[in-house]
Amino acid sequence: MARLVARIKILPAEAETNLDGVLESLKKSVPEGMEIKAHAKEPIAFGLNAIVGDFMLDDAEGQMDKLEEAIKGITGVGEIEVMNISRASVKMK
Repeated sequence: MARLVARIKILPAEAETNLDGVLESLKKSVPEGMEIKAHAKEPIAFGLNAIVGDFMLDDAEGQMDKLEEAIKGITGVGEIEVMNISRASVKMK
């Protein structure tokens, strides 16, 4: 089965949200069979940052929905935006 890389932008629920805490919860909350391969903080505006993460998952029905629900269930997460999905063998820019 092919593996996918999903690049997801995670926006904080509030300006005071601790992104380091959200990141730690994110690492623990990723469903079984999935993993976060890379992450970075990205400036949004006025000192606010978002987390951009690359998640590895199987190319199977329902996997993306599971991942999105797991991320949305983390305290401190406001909104998420799927920026890109590609096969793991493709280099994303």
